[in-house]
Amino acid sequence: MYAGTEPSRLFRSDDRGESWRELDALLELPSQPNWSFPPRPWTSHVRWIAPSPHDANLLLVGIELGGLMRSSDRGESWQDHRPGAQPDVHSLAWHPRLPARAYEAGGGGAAFSTDAGESWQPADEGRDRHYAWSVTVDPDDPDCWYVSASTGPYAAHGRRDPQARIYRRRDGQPWQPLNGGLPEPLPAMPYALLATNGRLFAGLANGQIWESRDRGDSWTAMRLRSDTLAAVLALAPDRVISA
Repeated sequence: MYAGTEPSRLFRSDDRGESWRELDALLELPSQPNWSFPPRPWTSHVRWIAPSPHDANLLLVGIELGGLMRSSDRGESWQDHRPGAQPDVHSLAWHPRLPARAYEAGGGGAAFSTDAGESWQPADEGRDRHYAWSVTVDPDDPDCWYVSASTGPYAAHGRRDPQARIYRRRDGQPWQPLNGGLPEPLPAMPYALLATNGRLFAGLANGQIWESRDRGDSWTAMRLRSDTLAAVLALAPDRVISA
């Protein structure tokens, strides 16, 4: 189990959270003195932790704002920001069946890796919004993945018009906005995306959850029988936990 904090520090537990040890090699990276979160320039934070589902030793960590770091020994040592990746990391995902594929959504766009996170390729063609936030990938097709994106942080998080869209990229083609059935414009930023078992879910900042059963071509709103959701957390390719 891993936990990240603000200011940026990373911890690992090998006994289900009973005890923790800091992985302080992360703070010894050459780029560390330049890590800085724009709203609070004197700090930064561990924004995303992505252990590989295929290799327990392999770990990706995103620093906001600092870079995408890689460890092949469970965080004992680190490679500094990976070539081609977005330095303003917002979310990361591994493909559940293809070990070499990983995906990133960041403050300047999106990127993907075909060598287990060693190097990254930008993927931005066809998207008119470059402030990407959430990323997910079709478990049956590593070349079909999704991001949510806005025009910038103030629109995305300002609780007014998010100027946001959900996009799909297939077979290396340019991104396509997914509009069928979704409100236009979206009422809130899509903070959570999850593709699983032939279904695609989008969780909005206002508590709405939308579902697609055709890879985003059409959408329906899911009915919530209780209070408005405060958060949606995707734990595994076949489960969604809400709280």
